[in-house]
Amino acid sequence: MGITVHKPGLLTTVQDLGRYGYQKQGVIVGGAMDKLALRLANLLLGNEKNAAALEITQQGPELAFEQETLIALGGADLSASINGERVYLWRPVLVKAGSVLSFGKPLVGNYAYLAVAGGLAVPEVIGSRATYLRAGIGGLEGRALRSGDVLHAGEPNELNRLVLSRLLLRDEQTAFTVASWFPEPELLPTYKPNPVLRALRGSEYTLFTENSQNYIWNEKFSVTIQSDRMGLRLQGAILALEQEAELLSTAVSFGAVQVPAEGSPIVLMADSQTTGGYPHIAQVISADLPQLAQVQPTKTIRFEEVTLEEAQRLYIQQEQNISGLKQAIYHKLHKV
Repeated sequence: MGITVHKPGLLTTVQDLGRYGYQKQGVIVGGAMDKLALRLANLLLGNEKNAAALEITQQGPELAFEQETLIALGGADLSASINGERVYLWRPVLVKAGSVLSFGKPLVGNYAYLAVAGGLAVPEVIGSRATYLRAGIGGLEGRALRSGDVLHAGEPNELNRLVLSRLLLRDEQTAFTVASWFPEPELLPTYKPNPVLRALRGSEYTLFTENSQNYIWNEKFSVTIQSDRMGLRLQGAILALEQEAELLSTAVSFGAVQVPAEGSPIVLMADSQTTGGYPHIAQVISADLPQLAQVQPTKTIRFEEVTLEEAQRLYIQQEQNISGLKQAIYHKLHKV
């Protein structure tokens, strides 16, 4: 008894927050493309922030629930419905046994997250349950979901049971029951189709021509359809070094804007390699990585330079919002 995959969707994988601490051995961090959305979906159910969930890309799967299951959806709005009735993001939902979750037209963003109470029960590989497709490890046998797969949830914790008990009290004769409460909109990510992403100067910024330094902050770049979990390939102004230079490979991370010799930037994403030798012109700040992940192919992005102090302030603010939401949910559930 679990969740049976009727249709797998375009690319649906099990993800958590990734593998940290192994980059010096060449193991990538990986994990969810939009880690904030995964954290918030887990938080709404009372899960640990790193609990494994489904990452659903653009065209979602069709999933049949063989037993009563507590879920939360977050991230991109992919027009989710249960037994044909629209179900909304960012709130706990009790899905009744025999119901089917499906997805329609992607409205905003690329990646939606389906968290289940107790997290998805798949084995840990190198400290994480995240699927890394290129290496064939993690998640469900190291691969994307297929028709006929059956997913199981882990053991629910005390907070999961509390959320569930509140929904059971409503005793609605419908395919699903939605919690009457949800987070304040200002605590949730807002995904813009053509966003401005805040960034720092990269380690090789001064090696680029003056025109290239102007272009990176003032020109729009289109996200090409060749983009994937490893990198967003951009098209727009051509960037160039003042003079050719041979660079040593150095550590790189999610959000690094690198420029290959032909001049079109690549923004490294969740499944990026651990080191890179292309010159690094900018670095998208941590607080804007969720927005970066949700930019759809053919849409445009622009970069805005900020200081390190501003980047740190925005990151701290984001973490404070998550902490505040966690406390609010705890008090809401314990209110008699």
